[in-house]
Parts: sequence; C-alpha cells; structure tokens
Amino acid sequence: MTLSTRILPRDGKHPEARVSDTVTLHGYRYSVYQRVARLVLHIKDVPHDLVEVNPFGDLDPAYLALHPFGRVPVLTHGPFTVFETRAITRYIDEAFPGPPLQPTSAQAVARMDQVLGIIDSYGYWPMIRRVFAQRVFRSLEGETANEAEVASGLLASHKVLSVLDGFAGEGLVLNGSALTLADCHLAPMMDYFVRTEEGRAALSHHPALSRWWERVTNLPTMRATDPNLLEFHR
Repeated sequence: MTLSTRILPRDGKHPEARVSDTVTLHGYRYSVYQRVARLVLHIKDVPHDLVEVNPFGDLDPAYLALHPFGRVPVLTHGPFTVFETRAITRYIDEAFPGPPLQPTSAQAVARMDQVLGIIDSYGYWPMIRRVFAQRVFRSLEGETANEAEVASGLLASHKVLSVLDGFAGEGLVLNGSALTLADCHLAPMMDYFVRTEEGRAALSHHPALSRWWERVTNLPTMRATDPNLLEFHR
C-alpha cells in the first residue's frame, strides 16, 4: 500500500488525506460502536487520538458539525470526516496498511456483511439496550433492572445467537483465526452481553459461537480497548 490515500468526490474538490495525517476518534468510551472502531484502529496499528463525547449530554455545536445526528463515533483523518461505524471501519481498513480485515472471496464478504447487518438490525437492541443496559448499567447507576425488558431482550437474542452460531460453524467468518470486520463488530457487543449471567447462559447453548468467543476474548486488542466499567459515570 502506498503512503497516501486520496478521498476525492467526483468534482475533485475535497482535500487529500494522507496516511500520516492525524487520526482522531470522537466517541463515548462505553459505547460498543466506539469500541468497534477502536478495535480496528488497534488491529491496523493506526496511531490515533481519542476525544470523549457523551451523547447523553448537551452536545457542542462543533461536534454536531461533525455528526449532524449527534451520535457516536466520528473519525477524522486530516481534512476528512466520516461517521457511521461501518463506514468508519471500512475506511480504516482500506486507507491504512496492516492486516486486511475484509475477506477476498465473494461468499466470505457476503457473510461478513450479513453479520454486520444482523448485529445492527437485530442484535444491538436486545443484547445491549435490553439485557446489558438493564442488568449492568442500571446497577452501576444504583437503579433496578426492568425484568420484562431483560426477558424480552433474551428472547430476541436467541435467534440472533443461533444465526451467528451457524455462520461461525460454517467458517467463512467468525472462525476465530482470520479476523474480519465481522469479528470487530460483534466482539464488543458479545463482551457486554456475556457480562450478564443470562448472556453467558444464552451463549453456552451455541457451541461454534462459544468457541469463537473463547478465542477472540483473549486477543490483546480486546484487552487494550476494554472500557473499564469500574470507572463508569455519565
């Protein structure tokens, strides 16, 4: 890979971004999507700065200029700005040297995209917002979990885990050895999910996915990007 990359629209007016330009990740340290982006940056060994942005607070107009919808994360690379986690991780993988995180076969690419879509569309809300947030975040805030929300999240999570278990068993992605963006997107969510007793029990019924998690959870990049919930505060 060359030492520079061009991110230019058709009119050619966007300034050029170079690999050597400063990379900054703006986001909330406890966000799974922030951690997804951090995992990719670490795997690709991209030096970067972190800017903490709490999406639950009042957002600075300067941040809203970067992300008009007020979500996290946002990546800036020199003059180039990109938000939406899938766009960020693909950009990092394609713009910087390091181990490629997108497979080359058409079938593996399709499976990777399926995993990303399943996580975002069907996995995040039940696994994170209903199970993890109720069991862990509410406890850290001194509040009691809504048991109906937890039960609903677990019920929806079973189908998600079952489908992902099938993909892990197939081996095109989520095989625990050849890392792809599918691993990077799923791992932070699985980490939060299995911090609950119910999440660990649910995962135990899916052997291929459990084997994947056993290998991925011990990666140095997972330890390096741990959000350290013991310091949680909003």
